[in-house]
Amino acid sequence: MRTLRPALATLFLALGAAGAQQPAPARQTKPIDPANLDTTCAACKDFYGFANGGWLKRNEIPAAYSQWGSFNELADRNNEVLRLVLDDLARGTTAPTATTTKLATLYASCMDSAAVERAGATPIAGALTRISRIRDRAGVEAELAQLHNDAVQAGFGFFASPDQKRSGEVIVNVVQGGLGLPDRDYYLKPDSATAALRTAYVQHVARMLELSGTPAAAARADAERVMAIETALAKASMTRVQLRDPNATYHKMTLAELTQAAPGLDWAAYLHRRGLDGRVAALNVAQPDFAKAVASMVGSVPVESWRAYFRWRVVNDAAPQLSSAFVNENFRFSALLSGAKELLPRYKRCIGVADARMGEALGQAYVARTFSPAAKARALEMVGNIQKVMRTRLAALEWMSDATRQQALAKLDAFVNKIGYPDKWIDYTALVVKPGDAFATNVLRADRFAVRRNLDKLGKPVDRGEWGMTPPTVNAYYNPPFNEIVFPAGILQPPFFDPNADDAVNYGGMGAVIGHEITHGFDDQGRQYDAQGNLRDWWSKEDAERFTKRADVVVAQFGGYTVGDTATRVNGKLTLGENIADLGGLTIAYYALQKALEGKPRPAAIDGFTPEQRFFLAWAQIWRTNTRPEFARLLVNVDPHAPGRWRTNGPLSNMPEFAKAWGCKAADPMVRGDTLRAQIW
Repeated sequence: MRTLRPALATLFLALGAAGAQQPAPARQTKPIDPANLDTTCAACKDFYGFANGGWLKRNEIPAAYSQWGSFNELADRNNEVLRLVLDDLARGTTAPTATTTKLATLYASCMDSAAVERAGATPIAGALTRISRIRDRAGVEAELAQLHNDAVQAGFGFFASPDQKRSGEVIVNVVQGGLGLPDRDYYLKPDSATAALRTAYVQHVARMLELSGTPAAAARADAERVMAIETALAKASMTRVQLRDPNATYHKMTLAELTQAAPGLDWAAYLHRRGLDGRVAALNVAQPDFAKAVASMVGSVPVESWRAYFRWRVVNDAAPQLSSAFVNENFRFSALLSGAKELLPRYKRCIGVADARMGEALGQAYVARTFSPAAKARALEMVGNIQKVMRTRLAALEWMSDATRQQALAKLDAFVNKIGYPDKWIDYTALVVKPGDAFATNVLRADRFAVRRNLDKLGKPVDRGEWGMTPPTVNAYYNPPFNEIVFPAGILQPPFFDPNADDAVNYGGMGAVIGHEITHGFDDQGRQYDAQGNLRDWWSKEDAERFTKRADVVVAQFGGYTVGDTATRVNGKLTLGENIADLGGLTIAYYALQKALEGKPRPAAIDGFTPEQRFFLAWAQIWRTNTRPEFARLLVNVDPHAPGRWRTNGPLSNMPEFAKAWGCKAADPMVRGDTLRAQIW
């Protein structure tokens, strides 16, 4: 799934269980507010600074956040709506249903901080006792299956999804996982900063285990055992750049073939414990070397080390739902990565829990309050207009042969557009949420419900109406196996989409976002899937070579950008897909705007800016972000998106349309010469 922004950016926004409420900054009243500009910064020198300098100076990062920008502002506004929804359910001012009663109960159990404190570590006591009784390899294997049934990440990942090469069928996937640090490289990089973080992580694991009841000395020894297992898993893991090749992570096997390729773990017994006897004809083993390594470790790693690792995975998974001692220690370590200074208010964390566990129930109520049929119709109209422009550009693309072009056009014509919310909502009938039960217990039941719902897809036709994000989410995505572009209601608001704004602003904001997701279908990953969503090589050899040559220009451009200091650079290969999508999305949105203006009187300048200038200002303002140094360093290692400054300046410097709109000269920093200019779609 190719998203507009990283899911990781929200990770550290949900950690806090308490903390001071921070006043939200005043909402921008004009679609393009001149007060947000810095006119002392030349537009042709640094457009990001010109368009956003005033805003960046006025908007400090709130203490509980790792970064603050347009996405965060809108997510905060959405949270206030969600809070009203949940409060109304709690007060009974909204007529309850069986589903909304469960939603209200889940939220109430989270908000009952006194009950959470009284419960302490009791909600995980049963799991910890079970783990303490493991004595042999069979016990290790049984616990892996149990933890996966409980949605606890341990050892490896296991889930059902469409078969990448037969997109109408559901297949089981075995994937690398089981790490506590954000990425494999955090275990392996030799620099002093990363080594210090590893030391802090081991200390953190020991503290958490001690909080759960392990004596201090034993907790320290167990933390070292955890680090040893996770380091072994990291060594066997593919890098994030390697993972971007979809063919490198597709290895379809029968159960017998998996058993032979990854001996040491009884895979048939594992499937039995997952309730999948006779239901798994084949599996996609995404990283065979990893599967082989983890299966071997089941027998070679001492049982006491596995017990320590499993205890840690349980404690780490449950920590946000436990008492303040766990939450505070969890936050203390996470702050080393995020830079956040204090915990989020509890209600925001609880809204996050409700959205993560019953997001479509919450989203249905959210949509009823915020998203009108007229807004949906206008968004669909914009999508249609931008797709037409993409079709025109594909039809005239000079570097692509006619044979490949026809398949590209067929793929574009087959796009499915999802706007606002699902046509069919998730049925939560089988979910059990009980008043009076511990918050962590209700969350565990919700997680088990999600796991079972996922595995129940096996043997059934792929549900192409399913959504991968909840309606209040401030994000968007392209899903290759579904060949679909999806825009939740949460993002279809200012500054991205404003029914009262001029076309230039809407095409520069939401239009470019729409174009971004369309282009994902034709980026270095998305282009490898056909019109039906199957991973299949439909390109001629010559066209693929021409694409790669053009993509390499993008890699080189973004690989030259620095983050924070000259020693840290953007990873041009990791961010390639998003950078292609930004450049293509902006280009087709720009020409869609020109189409929208055709045959009409030329709009007058607003605040001195032409429609074309406002288009580019609208793009820049959605990426305005102040980011803490710690979080910036984390993102450059794990995020497939470039930082906001380069998402603004990078694609614009490739566009002659931008240079013309702002009167930039060939020697200006915002203009890349013809030999350096990236142009694909």
